[in-house]
Amino acid sequence: MAALRTATVGILPPGALGVSFFYHLSDRGRTLDGSVTLIERSGSASAGSLRAAGELVLAPLEGEPLRLSTERILQSDLLAVQQQGELPEVLLVCPNPDQLLGVVTTLVALIAAQYRSGESEATGLLPLVVFSANGIYFQRLRQLFIEKLEEAVLFKQLPELDPTLMEQVVGRLMRGVTMQTGLREGAFAETVYRPGPPGQTRIAGGDPASQVRSRAILAGRGGWFDLESSATATRIEFDKAVINLNYNALGLLYSVDEAGRFHPLTVGEVFQPAHLPEICELTRRVYEVGLSVGAYNARDSYEALFERVSESAGRLTRHVPSSLQWVGLMLECGKLEAKLPPTETWLLDPLIYYANTAGLEETVVYFEELRRNLVAKLTSAIGAMRVGAG
Repeated sequence: MAALRTATVGILPPGALGVSFFYHLSDRGRTLDGSVTLIERSGSASAGSLRAAGELVLAPLEGEPLRLSTERILQSDLLAVQQQGELPEVLLVCPNPDQLLGVVTTLVALIAAQYRSGESEATGLLPLVVFSANGIYFQRLRQLFIEKLEEAVLFKQLPELDPTLMEQVVGRLMRGVTMQTGLREGAFAETVYRPGPPGQTRIAGGDPASQVRSRAILAGRGGWFDLESSATATRIEFDKAVINLNYNALGLLYSVDEAGRFHPLTVGEVFQPAHLPEICELTRRVYEVGLSVGAYNARDSYEALFERVSESAGRLTRHVPSSLQWVGLMLECGKLEAKLPPTETWLLDPLIYYANTAGLEETVVYFEELRRNLVAKLTSAIGAMRVGAG
């Protein structure tokens, strides 16, 4: 197997966020020299449809639509890319949160395949991995990665990894909490991607050398990537979680009317004065949980957190939150289920777990009720769609 391709970026998968990253890192789709590519998620039907269509359609905020040949920009899944000796030096991972566990399993499989080929350096062919999907998951995902490595050793797929080597391998995993936005309209071969304006991504976790190198490559290609040296990965996940829940969870509640009709709102429409009491309450509950787990400390105030939420909303007034996009797409395809969308699952479940652990009983009740209300709204939307179709 060849070494990692120096100073290259792979983005997995070609979803709304991934394509938006690709657009900005490829000089708005003008540099298609293979230094930035999209990578399929194994078994993805949408990626198969893109390949069949032969092109990826980008509709930027300004300028004419772009039609990019998938042959030039779309690679196979990670294991196939490894076999071809084409693994990038940096891997941006931004699927739906419920697909992250599969990515971790694949990363361990990459290392095991490396050893089977006769390579003895565990970090030699593992990219610098920056997880940028929404959610509160990094510590859990990191621990799962360690457990899967240990399991691979147990089943003789890997040799024993000494503590120093294990630390080096795990240090290549980082969290990139992003404000980058993007839209995806249509489905399968009819999909049109609408990248949002450049948004900041804060890199934390991992070891310092991995952070510095990944940031240098990503920023060197024009991306807005910064190192977060003063906060833990969990802290910046909580910062983003409170924004996501206000945009997506409350956005879903407000986007389904009493008759079950779904009208996706923009961030500006979610942040209306009439919704302010609910926005304040949700923000305060996330802040309480963050205090209990040490994501925030006594110097951090609820007022400052709420101000950051409001400032973010002011910058993204025209953006349709990702979960609202996802619900709209699933309704259009007839695949929406009466259960939490992936992003809300990976936000509310950890918050409920942490609140339970901290003995915040009222906060547990609040988030559980929010979860029930979201499912009820989706159930109503499914019913209204079926009535309309009938």
